[in-house]
Amino acid sequence: MEPVVQFRAAVSLLGRFPALAGLDFNVAKGEIVLVHGPNGAGKSTLLRTCAGLVPVVAGEATVLGHDMRDGAGRRAVRTRVGLLGHATALYDDLTATENVRFWAAAAKATPAEAERALHALGLDGRLASTPVARLSAGQRRRVSVATVVARRPELWLLDEPHAGLDAEGRDVLDHLIAQAASAGATVVVASHELERADRIASRTVHVSGGVAANPPQQGVKAVVA
Repeated sequence: MEPVVQFRAAVSLLGRFPALAGLDFNVAKGEIVLVHGPNGAGKSTLLRTCAGLVPVVAGEATVLGHDMRDGAGRRAVRTRVGLLGHATALYDDLTATENVRFWAAAAKATPAEAERALHALGLDGRLASTPVARLSAGQRRRVSVATVVARRPELWLLDEPHAGLDAEGRDVLDHLIAQAASAGATVVVASHELERADRIASRTVHVSGGVAANPPQQGVKAVVA
């Protein structure tokens, strides 16, 4: 079976700086892979590259069968992945419901799927009709998670996903991640919260200086440092 993510000596630039500097990284369908490493190691760039937002300028990289060296491939993959970044990517003047419906529609998901995502994140009732600008930081983070859930992505790309969530929200997120993987989705999580993320990960990869340590075999859980 072809990997969902396959990078071979992949190089991605931020300006003229090689944020990925010859990265080898493979992820199989249904895996939950934890990526960790120091600040500036290239974790966020790896996720953004998988989402089609950063081009690969050397080496090889495919995501869901799309070539990340090619503009058409990067555009095609964007509707099939769900990226949760540090920034919320929400519209402050829209309600929680309107934001989630907007991002769901961008991935051809239905309003009903948006409603289910809101419910799963505890954003029912008054919160659903509240403009995002009036929500707390934790509630905004829940809305951001709901936008990913509603998109039904084949590949979840989560950058410090537990940040800003309370204990209940973290447990809900972990349940949703596990549920998605059980249904056949693939998940890549970049996190410094190793104890929390390690509970749900099937494998851990250490990234430093834009490269990964030799990855373990697929399906084998190992911390590579």
